[in-house]
Amino acid sequence: MAIPSLKMLPLLTNNMERAPRPPIFRPMDIASSGMSLQRLRMETVATNIANAETTRTDAGGPYRRRVVVGEQAVREGAAPSYPPLPLSGQQPGVSPQDPTDALGGVRALAIEEDPTEGPMVYDPGHPDADKAGYVRYPNVQVTTELVDLMEARRVYEANATVFQAAKQLLRRALDI
Repeated sequence: MAIPSLKMLPLLTNNMERAPRPPIFRPMDIASSGMSLQRLRMETVATNIANAETTRTDAGGPYRRRVVVGEQAVREGAAPSYPPLPLSGQQPGVSPQDPTDALGGVRALAIEEDPTEGPMVYDPGHPDADKAGYVRYPNVQVTTELVDLMEARRVYEANATVFQAAKQLLRRALDI
């Protein structure tokens, strides 16, 4: 089933996809990609909570819970894996491959609908009740959504802390 378009804030731009950046900026790029993904998760959870009682949508049934699917992003042109360990036998004067070359943070792959069915509640006075008087409610459990929201917020804060630490390191490097 196709998911109707959601009106959400645009994702933060990810400079890693446009052009290669110097490795010194990699921690900030990775942290900002994590913050973008977590912001999308928080917006999706907020949409789920707002529609927790919606029994009729444009598609004709109750609202279905949406979940953000993320994946690891690999930088363009990066090596596919770590170099073999141990790094013995290297030629003198040749630096070994940087094992962090492939790191590119995370990105949102899709927003998928949860396929589970919502509960049937007996409410014969409800406009969406069937002939037996039952109404199919959305498969959104507000407590689960609040836990997801707290998790996304804490991961966002962790990424923001990493970003700030990387920024401070760069400023101190400029002072040297």
